[in-house]
Amino acid sequence: MHTVSRRVTLWRADLDASVCAAPEEIVEALQYRDTVTVVLEHRVKGVTPGREVFDARLQQDVGWQFLGIGWPADLQTGMRVTISWQSGRDAVVMRSTVLEEPMRIDGVNYYHEYDPKVVTRDIVPQKSNRGQVLNAIRKLGQVYEDGSAVFPEPALAKQAGLGRGAKGAFLLKNAVEQLIREGYVTRVEGSVDATGHPSYPAVDGQELVDLLFYAPLVDPAPHPNDPEFDDDEDGEGHDRREHWVKGFVRKLPPGAQPTEKQLAAYHRALESEQIDEELEPGYTYVKKHHRHG
Repeated sequence: MHTVSRRVTLWRADLDASVCAAPEEIVEALQYRDTVTVVLEHRVKGVTPGREVFDARLQQDVGWQFLGIGWPADLQTGMRVTISWQSGRDAVVMRSTVLEEPMRIDGVNYYHEYDPKVVTRDIVPQKSNRGQVLNAIRKLGQVYEDGSAVFPEPALAKQAGLGRGAKGAFLLKNAVEQLIREGYVTRVEGSVDATGHPSYPAVDGQELVDLLFYAPLVDPAPHPNDPEFDDDEDGEGHDRREHWVKGFVRKLPPGAQPTEKQLAAYHRALESEQIDEELEPGYTYVKKHHRHG
């Protein structure tokens, strides 16, 4: 008996359109059926087991996909599902995989395994000047396996959509400085090749430029069974008002070190028990600040 098992990453468009990419081997065997039975096995928020059955259709778009999958509300962009099928069986089975510990990525809770690169590319920042800049860095920059990204700062004027001329330059400068102050990005020196593709560290022979380095803020999320669990996610993809953000530890670009000022702020926070997290190599401390929505 032949078994097919493939892992597929879900994008926001898949979740919104109730579709899922279909592995070639399954398409070859099932494409002439009017409907395909799809069984989704999923633990809601990593806790409550659930099993849903869908009469899906195979549809060819850019590639083949299952159409008619009612994705649970707790699935987020970038999540992975394993698709399995055995020859001779009618049903295709999709399973999500629960994380050992829930994670919060820039304020959004993830309870199941995910692809960091897709999360960075596909998350929707809040509509604001800083959100537009962050969106350009994450969608158009060089994205690494851990979800961090770099983008050449000089290219932002054309890509961030904040307008041209003096007013656009003023809005862009303020948005970038706000993102740096809030710890979302760090300014580093890198390079770009003839096509404008960024590299960090800088590559010999390429044009040196300032790059903006983004690293997702990844920290443990409260478990749904914990008393302090708060389901009101407050990430970049959610509207929010002005508020104070407590100090936190954030990743630096490879090879970078925190400044003396950042180290001093970290030690003050440690002494005053505002934070109890160790400052490991390659990380810096972003002190408590007022964040605008």
